[in-house]
Amino acid sequence: MHAWPAPSVPTLPGHGQPLRLHDTATDEVRATAPGEVAQIYVCGITPYDATHMGHAATYVAFDLVQRVWLDSGHRVRYVQNVTDVDDPLLARALETGDDWMHLADRETQLFREDMTAIAVIPPEFYIGAVESIPAVIRYIEKLRAAGAVYSVDGDLYFRVGADERFGSIAGLSQDEMLAIFAERGGDPERPGKEQPLDCLLWQLERPGEPSWDSPFGRGRPGWHIECSAIALDHLAAPIDVQGGGRDLAFPHHEMGASEAQVSTGTWPFARHYTHAGMVRLDGEKMSKSRGNLVFVSTLRHEGHDSNAIRLAILAHHYRGDWDWTAEGLVEAEERLARWRDAVDADAAAPAQPVLEGVRERLADDLDAPGALAVVDRWAEQSRLRSGAPGADDTAAGALVRDVVDALLGVRL
Repeated sequence: MHAWPAPSVPTLPGHGQPLRLHDTATDEVRATAPGEVAQIYVCGITPYDATHMGHAATYVAFDLVQRVWLDSGHRVRYVQNVTDVDDPLLARALETGDDWMHLADRETQLFREDMTAIAVIPPEFYIGAVESIPAVIRYIEKLRAAGAVYSVDGDLYFRVGADERFGSIAGLSQDEMLAIFAERGGDPERPGKEQPLDCLLWQLERPGEPSWDSPFGRGRPGWHIECSAIALDHLAAPIDVQGGGRDLAFPHHEMGASEAQVSTGTWPFARHYTHAGMVRLDGEKMSKSRGNLVFVSTLRHEGHDSNAIRLAILAHHYRGDWDWTAEGLVEAEERLARWRDAVDADAAAPAQPVLEGVRERLADDLDAPGALAVVDRWAEQSRLRSGAPGADDTAAGALVRDVVDALLGVRL
């Protein structure tokens, strides 16, 4: 599966700072320490609807991770999946009368267009669940060899207890895990399971549903093993960052990490488990199940500048929950206009403090609001400087333009 076109990223003078990032497992902001190649896996979409602002905020956050790493001299190997066969997708196809494959293809293409518009650097490997089935089968066989798989009426389950560290990522109690598992695609009450939290690896063919041949019988993969297999097929454990929205910390990242650790014998699967907050609309989490969505494509088709959409996201720290509002988009459009006026002016304040300040803020757990404030101060200083005697530093505007493009992904 192909991703989307990569935006051009200017090369900045000097060298960026090492990235410090929040780790859910330790609840600490710690330094990332990648080698020459930084490795990141971010969970992708289930393509049964268009890209909403919650998606966009998550992928912009991990785009900042890439940009900080690139600026500090690393090459980035970024892998992302597309869950192009799963229960929600099949349910939506049945509801609308669409062919499930056509629905997945259409919405994945719209996602690509949205990511291109908001200047998200694409993954090096963009892998669909369907194309990953051979890898899924290999890793299920590894888990079987480790004694971590059993059958319930032909469906294969992973024994989460095979990983003695299971539960250490999200840090939830047993009761909390059981409740959330039931809400997020799990089946804790299924008869025949050895342990309520054991998760599905391979589901035997159901009438009217797609299925593929395997040594375990025709069927399709479970959700968590899909990401484990894709990540392990393209990255070397331990990876530097496993990322996604906060609602993926449990069960998805918890169970996927345990599957990866048991199948490879390597711990940890990831050095950082980093999660973005939720975007709300009118106080409620924006989600497909609620239908309270603001779509990136709708905003673009209404004529809103994609750079303003991205700025509206960057005005909020990636880990916090926040509300999407029309007023927030207007503020972003006004900020974009001020910045463009400043970089296009005949004179500007010195740019070096902007380069240093934006680097410093983003290296500190992706403090995008702080980085925006640095550029705001420069734009205001430049406005006051305009027309003053000797105010002729035209090169400063060009450097600030490159800083904002390279590090924030906003094109002035």
